[in-house]
Amino acid sequence: MYEQQTAHPLRSLRPELFPRGALAAAERIQASGAQAYFVGGAVRDLLLGRPVRDYDLATDLRPEQLEALFPRTHSVGAHFGTILVVDGGETYEVTTFRRDGLYSDGRRPDTVEWSDSIEEDLTRRDFTVNALAYDPFAGRLVDPASGREDLQAGIIRAVGNPEVRFAEDGLRLLRAVRIAAQLEFEIEPLTLRALVVCGAMLERIAPERIREEFDKLLELERPSSGIALLHETGLLRRFLPELADCYGVPQNPHHAYDVFHHSLAAVDRATRDNPVVRLSALFHDLGKPETRVQMDDTASFHGHQFNGERHADRIMRRLRYPNETRERVMHLVRHHMFHYTPDWTDGAVRRFLRTIGPENVEELFLMRAADTLGNGLRRRIAPELKELRRRSDDLLARESALSVRDLVIGGQDLMTELGLAPGPEIGRVLRELLEDVLDQPELNTRETLLERARALVTSPGDDPEDAPGDA
Repeated sequence: MYEQQTAHPLRSLRPELFPRGALAAAERIQASGAQAYFVGGAVRDLLLGRPVRDYDLATDLRPEQLEALFPRTHSVGAHFGTILVVDGGETYEVTTFRRDGLYSDGRRPDTVEWSDSIEEDLTRRDFTVNALAYDPFAGRLVDPASGREDLQAGIIRAVGNPEVRFAEDGLRLLRAVRIAAQLEFEIEPLTLRALVVCGAMLERIAPERIREEFDKLLELERPSSGIALLHETGLLRRFLPELADCYGVPQNPHHAYDVFHHSLAAVDRATRDNPVVRLSALFHDLGKPETRVQMDDTASFHGHQFNGERHADRIMRRLRYPNETRERVMHLVRHHMFHYTPDWTDGAVRRFLRTIGPENVEELFLMRAADTLGNGLRRRIAPELKELRRRSDDLLARESALSVRDLVIGGQDLMTELGLAPGPEIGRVLRELLEDVLDQPELNTRETLLERARALVTSPGDDPEDAPGDA
């Protein structure tokens, strides 16, 4: 529900707040007799006293004039007036003032016309808090849509008619939610209503663009506020129906939240600097809705990690995530349901590490910690998890053999020393040797393993992969 926000004190803009390189680029443009303004998010964030990611400029110079003015430029959208200028070792996006024609594809204007007016250029922008321009040399703030007032009030409001703004580019639906979550602002009623009315516009947006905007949301300190708003407006179901299906699914009495809100609490507690961990924390329980079985006063979710892995795979393929990211997330979701007890032997810990893979241990523990702290009833990580982490680190530091590749002998040794022919027998023997070494790492010597291999060849046993493990 929309509520008037507490006033946000705004900082006065001064040239010294801008990087020297960006000021030099603006000065060069103005020295040519043209206009140059800093625009959009940089002005907004400087007014709020927030860190600035990019310093974008707008000018009445045409793209070809910019290319002539700066010795190093890259054309990333000259048809739409955007040039990347490389100056002083930094890169700045410089856009020519313009007015847009119709957006028939729901993404970009069919035609653009150059303009000489910064005010006219600002009226085509998405939200009032982004429709700001500042001339650092004249000390002039241009604000035709009253964005400064909305910044003070903590409001996200579309420029002009919100339904028209969202029809021009459906990605603005997600941008509105992400910016509101990023700034901890409210979305004003007409703009909020348009998020619901225009939701179908997301279906016209390329999956890669949706992924990029969603990834920006996941980078925030509390992505849960944005994801909750996506659900309330119906937008979440349009691109993440698997997560929306978790809403209202009760858990057992050991959880404070339903599956949806537990997933949101977990993603908030996942480390911000690792997108794989954040995605895994968000997706780890996607398999619970279809595996839930009520049992008296509790519920079970047997095998939900395998269903969750399949859901994560489908989502990340749909949103065109890189294969390496998708596979790492799937792996963490599949293996997040390990249950450690202090009576695990060192061999059991090694088997756990073999299954997880040493390269995935750090991320799995980070994801499991987020899962634990997102429970709603727990305030600390379980001591058992800390103990397993300590034991895992200790065993990894000793460089214990965790896979057949870590054995000091290989298939070629078995063929040379024992006369074995290439085939499945070699794999069986090596796996048996690994089982011995997992329990007793000191056996990983050439002489010992060859002696054991001779015994295995003369008295073959069952393949250990068919037997239950102790972890």
